[in-house]
Amino acid sequence: MEKRHQALRTPRAAGVVGVIFALLLGTAIVLVRLTLPEDLDDVSKAWISDTSRRDTVQTALGLIPFAGIFFLWFMGTVRARIGDAEDKFVSTVFLGSGLLFVATLFGAAAAAGGLLAAADAPGSASGPQLQSFGLDFTYGLLTTYSMRMAAVFTLATSSIGHQLGVLPRWLSILGYLVALTLLFVTDSIAWSELVFPLWALIVSLHILVASLRRRPAAPTPSP
Repeated sequence: MEKRHQALRTPRAAGVVGVIFALLLGTAIVLVRLTLPEDLDDVSKAWISDTSRRDTVQTALGLIPFAGIFFLWFMGTVRARIGDAEDKFVSTVFLGSGLLFVATLFGAAAAAGGLLAAADAPGSASGPQLQSFGLDFTYGLLTTYSMRMAAVFTLATSSIGHQLGVLPRWLSILGYLVALTLLFVTDSIAWSELVFPLWALIVSLHILVASLRRRPAAPTPSP
């Protein structure tokens, strides 16, 4: 009975934490994109000396650790849902890419935080070269490495969902398209990294709605 009850609760947990992760990461990406300059070849000191813009960046950096925590929880609940039916190869890719995504996401946040800390240091001469390096490093981790790992995670999740029938065909196809976008587009088109939290939101809402529609079967009366 307990095993059956856990099977009913796990999809709901995955849906809820997935929605929270998608909202946190999407908000953080929007705040960073609105605040940090996109032209890394023409970096001015105006953004880093603007208190409101610096506060916006700090808010985004404060959201990222919580986004990572909820993402790890999302991964755990999805794996619990898959259980013994998982394909060992795909599940290894799923787990590895998810962990690397969190690691590179945290690295990008640490790089941006270090850039702000360097500007605040007493006697700091945070010139254009240092700012350019910091921004290039941050965007490189976010749009190149982190989003590539997100692409692999999306691809593995869509494959597992399609194989087990957890995700409908249209949602699996959407996942493949999102993975291709994250692999080939994010480092050349601004804001395209938002497709990942959007995909996570759609998948989580689907899991949540499907679990809420499910009703436990009526118990069979004992003879």
